Amino acid sequence: MSIGQMMKHRRLGLTDQQVIDMYTLMLTGRMYDEQRLVLQRAGKIAFHVSGIGQETAQVAAAFALEKDKDYLLPYYRDYSFVLSVGMTLKELMLAAFAKAEDPNSGGRQMPGHFSHKKLNIVTGSSPVTTQVPHAVGFALAAKMKRKDFVAFTTFGEGSSNQGDFHEGCNFAGVHKLPVIFMCENNQYAISVPLHKQVAGNIAERAIGYGFPGYKVDGRDPLEVYRVVKEARERAVRGEGPTLIEAVMYRIPPHSTSDNDLLYRTKEEVEYNKGQDGLPKFKEYLIGAAYGAKSRRHRRRNGLRRN
Repeated sequence: MSIGQMMKHRRLGLTDQQVIDMYTLMLTGRMYDEQRLVLQRAGKIAFHVSGIGQETAQVAAAFALEKDKDYLLPYYRDYSFVLSVGMTLKELMLAAFAKAEDPNSGGRQMPGHFSHKKLNIVTGSSPVTTQVPHAVGFALAAKMKRKDFVAFTTFGEGSSNQGDFHEGCNFAGVHKLPVIFMCENNQYAISVPLHKQVAGNIAERAIGYGFPGYKVDGRDPLEVYRVVKEARERAVRGEGPTLIEAVMYRIPPHSTSDNDLLYRTKEEVEYNKGQDGLPKFKEYLIGAAYGAKSRRHRRRNGLRRN
């Protein structure tokens, strides 16, 4: 890895501390997710839907948005995203244990149905993809009231086949609304693999609705950050929506009620664990730190690179 590659975050406007914070939140989300699975298997909580393997894109997107200004409509795997915009581990655990103090729903909803008024996280519902037209409604409000906030929503690739997705995209495109649609393409809609869901490219669907679509490696947080940041800048300039397809892999089963080995092999899962973005981002940070230390050493000793 070259020095330039190791300092990519600085070229994107991210400080060293910010990328360390990003990694910390990714790791926190991963550890929380793993602990939730332990609690479910121990019979302490009833159900868990995991987001392991998707943390890199979630945290990167959160850092590209304007906290306390933009309106956020995440889907049910976005634990790392909501942690990144200000939810606490305690609040997530209150939801998991269905406690009255749960800020999401007062303990009345399933886990992963995020809601937090102070953080502009809009209440989600169980039918998949309903958050897409809701996000478009918030974006319409921004345009009507001439506010500079953006609506941001996430969903799985299976959701991109739902009517809500297409209706939301069509309306947003016609009215050039400030909304960002981010598809977390984790390769499976429960047990249905991507090649049986979509014949083409999800990002290319945006063309039919009159706005840009981008396909990005969801396991590369700096690329996700760049694309989401550019999409937000477009939106506040009045240039309309953006569809982002962040490609990743769902490492665990669909939920704790799912036997994923009925539809995929152990070899496939193990291979994709090796592509996990979390350890790769750790390697990037170590390389960046080493590169910075090397440059300081050279400056102190008056050395030049050949």
